[in-house]
Amino acid sequence: MASSYTTTLGIELMVTGENSGTWGDKTNTNLDIIEQSQGYLSKSIAGGAQTTALTITDGATTTSDARNLIIELTGTITGNQIVTVPDGIEKNYFFKNNTTGAFTVQIKTASGTGFTFAAADKGTRLAYTDGTNLVDVNAAITTINQFTLPAADGTNGQALITDGSANLSFGDAGISTGKAIAMALVFG
Repeated sequence: MASSYTTTLGIELMVTGENSGTWGDKTNTNLDIIEQSQGYLSKSIAGGAQTTALTITDGATTTSDARNLIIELTGTITGNQIVTVPDGIEKNYFFKNNTTGAFTVQIKTASGTGFTFAAADKGTRLAYTDGTNLVDVNAAITTINQFTLPAADGTNGQALITDGSANLSFGDAGISTGKAIAMALVFG
């Protein structure tokens, strides 16, 4: 039985007794692939409207830019951009849009969906692929309650309190002495 490769990272799974005399080199390549999967890539997408395909090649590091964890997109763009990662993988990514030019940058799987950096959005997004689509974790986080913090620090003994409308301020938390705390613990 011949070697096979993992779906997501393209690591060679060698069969026992195979690759006599070359298993050391293949193991070193596999370790390089694992290291790359935690790495950083600066990728220029300069130019007019186009699609840039990030790829993963089984058993190779030099042609596998989609294997990196952190991908910074750079270059002057003069048209809306699409950047794709391979279908069928399950992997985490950080994408940083560090391009110049007032155009959108869409990040998605080759055949599925993803998210879009708006023309003025030069931020960073945490995302993952679920085998079909690229999911923007940042969008999921922003749906969680967001509280407005006070502009200044409180004084000694104060706590953060809410007005029930997601606005926080410093004030008396209602329990100020040891006896009151003990009573609250015992009697609720």
